[in-house]
Amino acid sequence: MRPLLLSSFLFSAAASAAVLEVRSPAELKSVLGKVAAGDVLKIFPGEYPGGNAVSGIAKLTVEAGDAAQPPHFKGGALAWHFTRCPGLTLRHLKCSGQSANGFNLDDGGADKERMTGVTLTGLEISDIGPDGNFDGIKCSGLDDLTIRDCSVSGWGGQAIDLVGCHRVLITGCRFTGKPGFSQHTGPQFKGGSEDGVIENCEFLNAGGRPIQAGGSTGTAYFRPLGAKFEARRIIIRNNRIEGGDCACTFTGVDGGEFSGNTVLRPAKWIFRILTENRTEGFPPSRNVLISKNHFTYRRADVRVPVNIGGGTAPETFKFDSNTWHAEDRPGASKPELPVAETNGTYGQAQPPPAKP
Repeated sequence: MRPLLLSSFLFSAAASAAVLEVRSPAELKSVLGKVAAGDVLKIFPGEYPGGNAVSGIAKLTVEAGDAAQPPHFKGGALAWHFTRCPGLTLRHLKCSGQSANGFNLDDGGADKERMTGVTLTGLEISDIGPDGNFDGIKCSGLDDLTIRDCSVSGWGGQAIDLVGCHRVLITGCRFTGKPGFSQHTGPQFKGGSEDGVIENCEFLNAGGRPIQAGGSTGTAYFRPLGAKFEARRIIIRNNRIEGGDCACTFTGVDGGEFSGNTVLRPAKWIFRILTENRTEGFPPSRNVLISKNHFTYRRADVRVPVNIGGGTAPETFKFDSNTWHAEDRPGASKPELPVAETNGTYGQAQPPPAKP
């Protein structure tokens, strides 16, 4: 077992792994340069500065010493930056007021081995940016990632930005827009991302594109390098999406599903179908199933239900068994869609939806 670092640290574990208890910013600064693979870092209630970084440590856990009172990381460019930390677990941490990103996790570069097996649970992130490409959670080159029961409120760029990430589950999270923050998108899959799921989440006024499947990424940032799609096989299911400019934007996505969601009062459109990366060999937005959703909207706001950009394949989308209610003009509830819907229901008000 490694020697004691500070008198207030408690170490216990077999072999070289240790449990470290931190109760002050000074203790955190001392221990960060000495953590090793398999360690559990327990941070107790209090305020801590941002700017914390860990690199090259596998199977590290960083968590609240008391889940009911998460440690609060304030300010700095980033709250935490983890690079090449496979098997990382973060639990019940809070950050606010960062000028760049809240939590930044990456593989060290597009030509490096991807970072696998990361789990984020119960993170509370707020007031990031506020204006510009600044993210609540930034993930680059992560595989087998789970983001569970987290909240993001007030951000600049993306609530969660996923660049070249594969096999991702985002579940039970809450995304809340705030006045004064640019909030370009909520969760976004791009840069060669595939096999992503967003489920059982709640979105409230979550920006211009509350969910974005796809995007526009510089070729040097794709994972793997040379990938020929922004995003593919993205599933969005059983969420509650209220407000925002639209419910979801499909931007160069190659295959996906939007099903079982409740969409309430988008401000401009219900969906956007776009292709923003025009690199040769990239597919247009295509092959998305939109099924068994409940849409409540106002015709006064949503004059064009589906905004379709150039270079897309809207004829490959499929609409099936959705319920549509224009609450200001029930008789005009049936939307203009790029293809005919099967088994749609129009003009019937729905009971208030349960929150996820």
